[in-house]
Amino acid sequence: MENEAITLTTDEEMEMITSEQIEKLDKLYYSIGEVAKMFNVNTSLIRYWEKEFPIIRPKKNQKGNRQFTKKDIENIHKIHYLVKDRGMTLEGAKNYLKTKNGVSNFELVKTLQGIRATVMELKEYLDDKKEDEKN
Repeated sequence: MENEAITLTTDEEMEMITSEQIEKLDKLYYSIGEVAKMFNVNTSLIRYWEKEFPIIRPKKNQKGNRQFTKKDIENIHKIHYLVKDRGMTLEGAKNYLKTKNGVSNFELVKTLQGIRATVMELKEYLDDKKEDEKN
């Protein structure tokens, strides 16, 4: 499960990519369509955020297509969290990201989400073990 590849689906009900899944991304570059699917948003929103937030700087190939790195995806994840999950305005998110405290809080939330996922896996494992012992 550690080397599990991240597959992108076209389901409209796809959930947003998690921090753990971002860590497992293995390609060097991702297209704007792939990134939009990861966050379940339109490509136009990714382009808009690229204009508004200087921390998103994808490379462009000879055809002018955007090529997003893992770091760009991590930054989009931060912005998505602040704007969509926390309900901040774009200006509020920009100011928040400029401060060291803003990045630290995001990293803390990211770490806590990872810990929670691990605890939930352990709980499920222990519940299965306990059920096996009963049988």
